[in-house]
Amino acid sequence: MNDLLNPSVPGAAFDAFMRDSAPQSRSRKEWTPEDGPMPALYLGHGAPPVFDDAHWIGQLHAWAQALPKPRAILIVSAHWERAPLSVSATGAATPLVYDFGGFARRYYEMTYPTPDAGALAVRVAAAMPDTEPLHEHRRRGLDHGAWVPLKVMYPYADVPALQLSMPTHDPDRLLRIGERLRPLRDEGVLIIGSGFMTHGLPFLTRDMMAGNAVPGWSADFDAWAADALARGAVDTLADVAKAPGMPYAHPTVEHYTPLFITLGAATDPTAAPKTVIDDFQLGLAKRSIQVA
Repeated sequence: MNDLLNPSVPGAAFDAFMRDSAPQSRSRKEWTPEDGPMPALYLGHGAPPVFDDAHWIGQLHAWAQALPKPRAILIVSAHWERAPLSVSATGAATPLVYDFGGFARRYYEMTYPTPDAGALAVRVAAAMPDTEPLHEHRRRGLDHGAWVPLKVMYPYADVPALQLSMPTHDPDRLLRIGERLRPLRDEGVLIIGSGFMTHGLPFLTRDMMAGNAVPGWSADFDAWAADALARGAVDTLADVAKAPGMPYAHPTVEHYTPLFITLGAATDPTAAPKTVIDDFQLGLAKRSIQVA
């Protein structure tokens, strides 16, 4: 059985990372205005199997290492669909949300005690129009779509991190929200849409996942998205129901639509993004991008 599904020592790859690679983060250059705007990212976040995947850990950490250390992080996860538009608790070391099941106990005991994010919440609220008031959930911490990748990218939890809910799946509205958030990049805020480029879990068998067999619907959807992104074809990306591989690639679209927050936050949403990760885990496309 693949170690990602049944690891002999849960989180061993993450432990090795914390010992051997994470200390590099200590010397990461902090963002200054001279660096220009922080980018916006769309990434595949995974669940606890990320902590058993040394390859993916290396990809995420190298990506973060290539960027200035942000002053704050604003992340939209597939796992918080809520209207009205809301932010997570801003207090330091707010307990995490363990919104997954069937994994080893240690993953439910992991922590990610980030600093107070109150100043970022004020800036996000100010960026929204009067018709889009912002609600704070004072007890809700980061869910696994946020803390799992951030625990690898910023392993010492030393950057204020705030989660923004996804109030809709309408691409136009999400693009507008991203556009409202765009000026925060000039202040050193890293904006992240966290999902998965394909997420057809109901159509994967355990044997398929164990062998990382890539179904045709996953490969076809990923290729379609890669082409549309390269062409800056936002309208094509928005018409996802017509994409090859649907509806198997996304029986529900919450792992896809954070992409539009990222594109909306781009200086030019129609410019081709930088592709940072383009492989597969358990048959699903991890395609992850960076926009300027």
